Amino acid sequence: MTIEKLKEVMHAEPFEPFTLHIADGRSISVPHPDFVSVDPKGRIVHVFRHDGGSEFVDFRLVTTIKLGNGSLPRSGS
Repeated sequence: MTIEKLKEVMHAEPFEPFTLHIADGRSISVPHPDFVSVDPKGRIVHVFRHDGGSEFVDFRLVTTIKLGNGSLPRSGS
């Protein structure tokens, strides 16, 4: 998985909710582009939750990004 692919999914028009799957087995949902940001170096992803909390994730631990319908992002799209 590459940070470029994450940015592509984050900025897709129209936006489609997606889920980050982490190497430790967790899944983090991103329902809207305002709920996620990436640090300038592209290493840390900050995801905000509906309950007001948030999580910082080392992007190197993201194994899969699944779109809202469960599909994987297409290459080059």
